[in-house]
Amino acid sequence: MGRYEYIPTSFLSVLFFFCFCPMVLSLSQNQTQNMNNISMQLSPPVPWNGSEPCAWKGVTCDNTNSSVISISLSGYSLLSSEFLPLVCKIETLEHLDISNNRLSSIPDDFVSECGKIKGLKMLNFSGNKLGGSLPTFLGFDALESLDMSFNMLAGIIGLELDGLVSLKSLNLSSNKFSGSLPTKLGKSMILERLVLSTNQFDGKIPDELLSYKNLTLIDLKANSLSESIPKIIGNLSKLETLILSSNLLVGEIPTSLMDITTLSRFAANLNKFTGPVPPGITKYVKSLDLSFNHLSGTIPEDLLSPSQLEVLDLSNNNLFGPLPSKVSPKLFRLRFGNNNLSGSIPSDAFRSVMNLTYLELDNNGLNGSIPAELGSCKSLALLNLAQNQLSGELPPQLGNLSNLQVLKLQSNKLIGAIPTEIGQLHKLSTLNLSQNSLGGSIPSEITSLGSLNFLYLQSNNLSGSIPAFINKLRYLLELQLGKNQLTGIIPSMPLSLQVSLNLGSNLFRGPIPSSFSSLSSLEILDLSNNFFSGPIPSDLTEMSALTQLILSNNSLSGEIPKFTQNIYVEYSGTDLKNTTTQDNQIVQSRSKKGISVAVAILIAIVAAIVLVGLVTLLIVSVSRHYYRVNDEHLQAQEDHQNPQVIQSNLLTPNGIHRSSIDFSKAMEAVAETANVTLKTRFSTYYKAIMPSGSIYLVKKLNWSDKILPVGSHDKFGKELEVLAKLNNSNVMTPLAYVLSTDTAYILYEFISNGSLFDVLHGSMAPTLDWASRYSIAVGVAQGLSFLHGFSSGPILLLDLSSKSIMLKSLKEPLVGDIEHYKVIDPSKSTGNFSAVAGSVGYIPPEYAYTMTVTMAGNVYSFGVILLELLTGKPAVTEGTELVKWVLRSSANQDYILDFNVSRTSQAVRNQMLAILEIARVCVSTSPESRPKMKSVLRMLLNAR
Repeated sequence: MGRYEYIPTSFLSVLFFFCFCPMVLSLSQNQTQNMNNISMQLSPPVPWNGSEPCAWKGVTCDNTNSSVISISLSGYSLLSSEFLPLVCKIETLEHLDISNNRLSSIPDDFVSECGKIKGLKMLNFSGNKLGGSLPTFLGFDALESLDMSFNMLAGIIGLELDGLVSLKSLNLSSNKFSGSLPTKLGKSMILERLVLSTNQFDGKIPDELLSYKNLTLIDLKANSLSESIPKIIGNLSKLETLILSSNLLVGEIPTSLMDITTLSRFAANLNKFTGPVPPGITKYVKSLDLSFNHLSGTIPEDLLSPSQLEVLDLSNNNLFGPLPSKVSPKLFRLRFGNNNLSGSIPSDAFRSVMNLTYLELDNNGLNGSIPAELGSCKSLALLNLAQNQLSGELPPQLGNLSNLQVLKLQSNKLIGAIPTEIGQLHKLSTLNLSQNSLGGSIPSEITSLGSLNFLYLQSNNLSGSIPAFINKLRYLLELQLGKNQLTGIIPSMPLSLQVSLNLGSNLFRGPIPSSFSSLSSLEILDLSNNFFSGPIPSDLTEMSALTQLILSNNSLSGEIPKFTQNIYVEYSGTDLKNTTTQDNQIVQSRSKKGISVAVAILIAIVAAIVLVGLVTLLIVSVSRHYYRVNDEHLQAQEDHQNPQVIQSNLLTPNGIHRSSIDFSKAMEAVAETANVTLKTRFSTYYKAIMPSGSIYLVKKLNWSDKILPVGSHDKFGKELEVLAKLNNSNVMTPLAYVLSTDTAYILYEFISNGSLFDVLHGSMAPTLDWASRYSIAVGVAQGLSFLHGFSSGPILLLDLSSKSIMLKSLKEPLVGDIEHYKVIDPSKSTGNFSAVAGSVGYIPPEYAYTMTVTMAGNVYSFGVILLELLTGKPAVTEGTELVKWVLRSSANQDYILDFNVSRTSQAVRNQMLAILEIARVCVSTSPESRPKMKSVLRMLLNAR
């Protein structure tokens, strides 16, 4: 035997361990010191504790823990960038994520020093406040991914990125870059993903940009690009996603796109393309959106037939001719609305389309009957066939659509009775059968629609009585039954009615039911052109939200009762007498007395009608160009098949929120009334628990002509994107949104304390001490000052009240409902101005005649909130407005103050009296006498 013939087994095991198992080491003293230095420079501080940086949150080391390879400081609200050069001393760094902070600049020495790190592959500075021009990236030889999106970078991009020889992914979206699109994006030409959306780029799409042969994603939406799409785009043989939406592109859609066999999604909506829809354009794609262009000609017969096709939107073009008869079995969304299509809806086309969730063929010239085969599309959530020439009876098979939420068949030529099977649509939220020739009675089964929000049956030939149990519709907000032949006893109406109850132009007789008085949230009541008789029930004055009472052309008599709120009463064609002298009660009659006044009123009415007509035409025109499906998150919606959703978007750059928010869970939450936490004039708030355990508030905003005009979806989404970037600790900013055809859902951080109204006036609410009330007053003033001084123009509050002030804590208020002003135009509302411009008790007197929301009006409303904090009383108590009560009681100041608070000390009493004087100035009758919010804030701070 040789000297090595016997080797112990234990020795071999040890040898194997050292040879094949990695040794667990620790960071070098140098890297540990560098990491500690970084930690000490972070402002505000980050919870990096312990002696081992590899165990710190957001820090990743290699599998031997001998070197740091990744640092993530996302979402820590970092303000100072002084730590960045220290990061460059971590020579083993591969990934650096500084996203979702508040950095305003990148130090020059960071760019110069980190460019020397040989292995740095990823840089993410998205979601900060970086300004100035794009840094020139010298070095960075290994950098593959650069994300500078959601900042405020500006200027023209030249050679700043040309040295990035390994660059594969570039995201510069949501900045303010201008000039031509950059073409120098890495000398090695290996770029795969390019996102330059939502900037100010102009000019044409350069051929040089399309020479990057490895591109799989191009997103150039929301710029000002012009001219046509270069034909050489067909050479991008690896392209999967092409998004060119919201530009100024012209010409025809290039047929070379059909050469790209990998192309899965093409979106070029909201441009100025002309010419026909190219045959074969859907040969490979799953999603095609060419809506809101000027395309013409007929629809190619094979357009819908490719088996992989899931989404097709050609709405708002100039297409004509028939619908294709062959449809992809995977089709999820089909939109052909607002074209000039004719012919019938092919009966066999939709027989086996089980995934079809959205079908919109509205505003065309389609004729024939509604195919019964549509009843087999069990996934349908939205069916819109409105404004066509459809005839015949409603097929009872529509009752099989168990997932249907919106059914719009208005403005057709439908006849016959409403089928009782409609009552099977238990998820239905909107039913619009108006402006047809439907007859018979309203089926009692309609009261089984427990989710119904809007019911439109006006302008038909319906007869008989209103179903006796219509009050079972507990979530109904609007009921339109006008212009029919209804008779009989009017039953109790749903207490949930808010927007309008229209029973006008029917055959109702007898006295006006006093049960209407229970509709405390109703804003418009139309009983005109009937045979009602007797006096107006005095109980109607209890309808505290009522803004319009339309009684004309009835057999009514007696005096018009005195209402406590701003209200318009139309009583022409009756024997009613107006004896009120109240300034807030506007009444109108065609009496023989005061002919000149009557003529003036008539002229005003005619002018108003003309104006409304012009505005309506304008809205329709604008809506054809701006109503669109959001491109960025459309694919996610298609995958989840979320019923009724047409647009959704994550607004927050915060990584925690982005990973936690689940749109499907949010939609599930709003379906349960048990999740309701608050109701305001425009909105209902729901509590939503995400799969991660995080809790959010979901605000449901009703999408109707009264509140959000048709065609506002795109505008609303863009406004939310701006508002999400607001940075003020006293302003409630949106994190995400979901838009449907009739509803908007906005997600916020969860606020467990509810609204200021709840805390001040709730039956179970504790008494707020003065320190809390003062902090709330100052916080609200700070939020309003910020909004009024916003750089791109003041952001005004349509409905500023204690219900729109949310409390993060009992000393931290958040001004809410900031989203409404730029979308809701009160002057164009179908109702009275005050129906949308404020809550009773908070509306400044000048709104009755100026028809304009102003900063001074917001100051008045804030003054009312101050009075609530000082008195502990709500804005209206038993019909008496708080402002009027305070002004009448000015001689006894101690009587005005909340005694439970003012008695605590003389110092508190003195402060409350000082702020009472500020409140009085804020609620001055003359808007010119009211201070600006910045002055109000200064006065509040001085009162301390």
